[in-house]
Amino acid sequence: MDFVRRWLAAVCLTLLVGWVGAAVCPAQAAAPQAAAQATPIPGQPAGQAYTLPPDKLAKAIAMSRTFNLLDIVAGLWGIVFVGLLLATRAAAGLEDWVRGLFRPGWLQGLVFFAVLLTLLAVANLPVDMYGHHVSVGYGISIQLWPSWFLEQAKALGLTVLIGAPLLLLFHWIVRRWPRGFWFRIWLVMLPLMVISLFVAPLFEPLFNKYEPLARNHSALVDKLELVVARTGTHIPPERMFLMKASEKTNGLNAYVNGIGATKRIVVWDTTAGRIPDDQIMFIFGHESGHYVLNHIPKMMAIFAVGAFFVSWIFAGLAGWMARRFGASWRLEADGAETPALATRAGFAVLVFAITIAGFVLEPVANTISRHFEHQADVFGQEAIHTLVPDPEKTAVAAFDKLGEAYLEDPDPSPLIEFWEYNHPSVETRANFAAHYDPWANGGHGEFFDK
Repeated sequence: MDFVRRWLAAVCLTLLVGWVGAAVCPAQAAAPQAAAQATPIPGQPAGQAYTLPPDKLAKAIAMSRTFNLLDIVAGLWGIVFVGLLLATRAAAGLEDWVRGLFRPGWLQGLVFFAVLLTLLAVANLPVDMYGHHVSVGYGISIQLWPSWFLEQAKALGLTVLIGAPLLLLFHWIVRRWPRGFWFRIWLVMLPLMVISLFVAPLFEPLFNKYEPLARNHSALVDKLELVVARTGTHIPPERMFLMKASEKTNGLNAYVNGIGATKRIVVWDTTAGRIPDDQIMFIFGHESGHYVLNHIPKMMAIFAVGAFFVSWIFAGLAGWMARRFGASWRLEADGAETPALATRAGFAVLVFAITIAGFVLEPVANTISRHFEHQADVFGQEAIHTLVPDPEKTAVAAFDKLGEAYLEDPDPSPLIEFWEYNHPSVETRANFAAHYDPWANGGHGEFFDK
């Protein structure tokens, strides 16, 4: 489920301003390599399953602090930027500009929302650039700037291509039903979530190169088929792919994405052939857990219920702001019966309200995601029971290498983990895996009897 983050960024930016922010819990598969258990070192609590040598520990702490701060800054800056668009009357000026360019209202709307989405993306570009700079500096990313900027351009193009028509539709709904628009937009967004999951893999080749996994890793395919048979995920070898991640990153990953006919396994080339196959089997077992345990429909159901109430509350907030500040923000209605919120510039107030909601509710979504990720960890470890000699050791080694590859802090702040982590920390996951053996003394697993 950890699929095309750029596609999700495009969809989520679009859906965010239209009440969605699709909270599909991405399975950040634990991409691993077996390594000797690190010896506890000063500065790290004894008994941890996940540790780092002193030089990497210092880097992990420094990098984690940087990215944690950057995440908070990005969230707050998104709110401030949209607020500035309104307070400086830039949104109203943009509406005046498009009215002067075209006569058809639908064309005015398309251009207005295309420019708005572009402004939102460009405003976040400095934060993204600094994040990439830090990632390169710590040796996680190796992607050159021209390639990075090209990907940003593709993501922006996808955002505008999909987002502008969607926002035009949402704006029409607001104008058509000014009193109950939030409910109708909520109804429209539900099928769009399912569609986005289905089509997401079709957009992946825009950003990465793929080839059949069996072409150079046939032995790995045979082992993954054992996990397929044990978990009942029904993914044939022709839907197993190798992604050329080594052109951009030193990170490790493997994942399952798509639904129905588009469901498939993707293994990064930094993972296949570089780490033991039994650990990739654990990764796939984790990913399979999201499907077997119905995490996707469960997350959709939770989102649908939560979004209903969030939409109602923040639509009310947006309406209040439009009435209270409409004059100073120059949200001029184009008719006596048209409320200020129904103008194109007024629609930016909705964006403002939902941006606030996204920041405030981030820990709620992450808490739910961490619960599902823990379940998938348990499922993955049970799935490889009887398939590998030592499931506990395999899982711990996988988490160790995942943490080392991405320089995750072995001892993150509980507050940071609560607010920002959509997966349990590697420390938490590895410690659990090291002691999870439900078959001891004749017991049985939570998801598998043997």
